[in-house]
Amino acid sequence: MSLLTDTAGAHAPRKTSETAPRGPRESRLSVIAATGFLAVVAVYMLLPVFWLIVSATKSQGDLVDSFGLWFSDFHLFDNLRALFAKQDGVYLPWLLNSLLYAGAGAAVGTLLSAMAGYALAKYRFRGRELLFNVVLGGVLVPATALALPLFLLFAEVDATDTFWSVFLPSIVSPFGVYLSRIFAAASVPDELLEAARIDGSGELRTFFTMSLRLMSPAMVTIFLFQFVVIWNNFLLPLVMLQNDRLYPVTLGLFTWQSQVSRDPSLQILSLTGSLVSVVPIVIAFLVLQRYWKAGLAAGAVKS
Repeated sequence: MSLLTDTAGAHAPRKTSETAPRGPRESRLSVIAATGFLAVVAVYMLLPVFWLIVSATKSQGDLVDSFGLWFSDFHLFDNLRALFAKQDGVYLPWLLNSLLYAGAGAAVGTLLSAMAGYALAKYRFRGRELLFNVVLGGVLVPATALALPLFLLFAEVDATDTFWSVFLPSIVSPFGVYLSRIFAAASVPDELLEAARIDGSGELRTFFTMSLRLMSPAMVTIFLFQFVVIWNNFLLPLVMLQNDRLYPVTLGLFTWQSQVSRDPSLQILSLTGSLVSVVPIVIAFLVLQRYWKAGLAAGAVKS
């Protein structure tokens, strides 16, 4: 009996890794095609950045006479010195204004969006869905359509050509409220809030000590989104501001570029200023990118 069993076991097929079913394998041609397509897209996206870097290293003469997509004589440091010295160093206040508008505006806007989205997700009150639908409608309204009404509102209170005329509209983010509500509903358990209430924690204390940590990945995303939107904002400062010392860097560089026909040296300064203006955005993304993939549990226990 044991001999028959051993013989049957010897001839029985064994399930090894070699006979295990395998998933469909991608053809080599499809991999090459996908890689080639992504490479073309990457070149298309990075080519303007490369052109800006190359152009900022040239003199005004080389910018006109040399090949646009390759380097010539290196004049980047000379261009930087001329950039920060032009018009009594007006470029530095422009850059600081943009950092203030974008940094403070994104921080305040992120906090307000998180509070509004959290309230819409975790509290039940009459008209909640109607209010949320109004917020969704605000996402669809282009910023260009709001510039003139905002100007008229600020003109009524004599607040145009001030810091607040650019800062206050920048802290409103319907998209941030929408994202905060979706994220709060998924990441903040109702049982956690009930436990906090039973322990005697107030609503504000619960929000700032627990809920914000759970919502931190969404808040980083909202902050970066708001920072880039405010930094690139052009129409609102154009409508609101007349004092060039209050200009953000986008509006300041536009005024220089519009005067190139009278002063050709402003062309290379505008390009150099554009390159410098990209640096804060790159730094913000590099510093905050590690938080994008932070899990909800990591956000909850992070001190």
